Amino acid sequence: MSKVFVKNTSHHPLPAYATSDSAGMDLRAFLPEPIRLQPMERALIPTGLFMALPHGTEVQIRPRSGLAYKHGITVLNAPGTIDADYRGEVKVLLVNLSDKVFEVKDGERIAQMVLAKYEPIEWEGVVDLEATSRGAGGFGHTGVN
Repeated sequence: MSKVFVKNTSHHPLPAYATSDSAGMDLRAFLPEPIRLQPMERALIPTGLFMALPHGTEVQIRPRSGLAYKHGITVLNAPGTIDADYRGEVKVLLVNLSDKVFEVKDGERIAQMVLAKYEPIEWEGVVDLEATSRGAGGFGHTGVN
């Protein structure tokens, strides 16, 4: 388990796992007053959370399936990335893809965050790449079955 240092300037509890096998933790809006998202409008929603992540990790910000299904609300740059060296407030870029106004209220669960490890890469230039059975087949190349 990775230790993440967190500063919580909101009045909401820290994000927590809902079940023992949950991958993500819900983030809550920290708002002095509700924000009305018009259809096709986007807004940057503060959470009041500041983090210091371990080296070699990132936090991915992902949509909540219930908000997406029931209201057409999603994270615009999903998954958003919070880098280990970022020390600013965690904010969530929401967009309303529905045809109805959606009101984001203080304390509402607006997204989920997942801690992910990554490995930095080092480029090595080559003239040719190793051949595979797929080759350069791209989108839709493997068929629908």
